[in-house]
Amino acid sequence: MEADKIKATIKVAARELFRRYGYKKTSVNDIAKRAKLAKATIYKYFDSKELVLHAILMDYIQESVDELLAKYNKQADLETYLGDTILRISRLTYTICNEFLGWDFIRESTNTQEYLKTLSDDLELLLISSFINNTDIHQTVAPEKLTFLIKASKNIVFSFAFTSVSESDVRKNFVSFQKEILPHLIRATVN
Repeated sequence: MEADKIKATIKVAARELFRRYGYKKTSVNDIAKRAKLAKATIYKYFDSKELVLHAILMDYIQESVDELLAKYNKQADLETYLGDTILRISRLTYTICNEFLGWDFIRESTNTQEYLKTLSDDLELLLISSFINNTDIHQTVAPEKLTFLIKASKNIVFSFAFTSVSESDVRKNFVSFQKEILPHLIRATVN
């Protein structure tokens, strides 16, 4: 098998296990069994289970962001489009973290919190490059303003996602972000 196929096999097996049992309860041995590969092969391509998860999340987020940005229509209201896109990406990020890791584990584990900082930073870079590489948007909004919008939104969403006590709190915070904060960030970006 070539390297890309092996990595893909590992990611598919891990994704299935993470969804079924959660990140914490899935071992590298479980991934190796599901992928029908030796444990050493997993470590040849990924230094840790965390990096397998990271690759899965970044692939999924990149695909989703590409789909959202492809829907941009020059005739659409840019403020509405940017607001909807930022909100969808924020919800997407929250949902996949919840689906793969579980918020209780995230709040309890120092290593997971460090990992989420890395994920947050990588997500920020992915979003900035994706928005800037979208020529339709890039021609309309200056890169530094897009960078401001993405960094501010990401920091706000990650902070309330980690500090909320319940799902109800998270929903309230998303509504507050959507109605009270995001419109101001969007206006500052497009004006």
